[in-house]
Amino acid sequence: MAFAILFFLLILVFSVLRIYTRHGEMHTVPDLSGMTLNEAKEHLKERKLIAYVFDSVYSDEFARGTIVEQHPRHGFKVKQNRKIFLTMNAMNPGKVAMPDLVQLTIRQAEARLQTYGLKLGMISYEPDISINLVLQQKFKNRAINPGDTVIKGSVIDLVLGKGLSNEYSYAPDLTGLTLNEATLRAAESYLRIGGIVYDPEITDEEKETARVYRQKPEHNNGGQMPLGSSVDIWLTNNLEKIPSVEIDSVDSYAPQDSIY
Repeated sequence: MAFAILFFLLILVFSVLRIYTRHGEMHTVPDLSGMTLNEAKEHLKERKLIAYVFDSVYSDEFARGTIVEQHPRHGFKVKQNRKIFLTMNAMNPGKVAMPDLVQLTIRQAEARLQTYGLKLGMISYEPDISINLVLQQKFKNRAINPGDTVIKGSVIDLVLGKGLSNEYSYAPDLTGLTLNEATLRAAESYLRIGGIVYDPEITDEEKETARVYRQKPEHNNGGQMPLGSSVDIWLTNNLEKIPSVEIDSVDSYAPQDSIY
């Protein structure tokens, strides 16, 4: 009888030790990026870890409803039953109130658009006493008022003033710039981007990184351009097509009174 009790106690002690040892067992956090929540839960369950949705964002770079970030990161060693905090890509983009850009400079307007998660689109000019200040803000070719609801990531077009006097400018050097950078550089010379031609092999996803390798008119042709004129650009991702760039200061292209 005493032997049976001793045997039972030994089994109980070893069982408790086994449970305690497993409780401190370490598991490697898997890479959950790009997975749905259900997929992540299954992967974590196999490792005795717990999925916990901590935040959500919206990004065009990830599929909707998938994981964009996790903490701890994959590869970390953690104890079982540890919560893995997940940031999900929202199923629908968030909405923001349209900011008031009127009477801002192009640089100020672009910075404010970025703050609200919006993108700068096309720039056009109209005669006005103000020069290079925002006169109108448009969404899908229609005026949009401050406070109107718009989806994050939307493209906002701007109308700027080009003054009332007979002034002219010169085409700046846009070589090596992205479309967004070229748009801002042209605006600093009181000009706008006209035709946009991408290399045929460039996909929609690659357009943001494409750079200007040709422009018309060229920056060094010496021709005068009325304020608000357009510059056509050609863009590529083939660096061999992009000439070496000689950066000139923006002041070189400041508008001047016409001699005509």
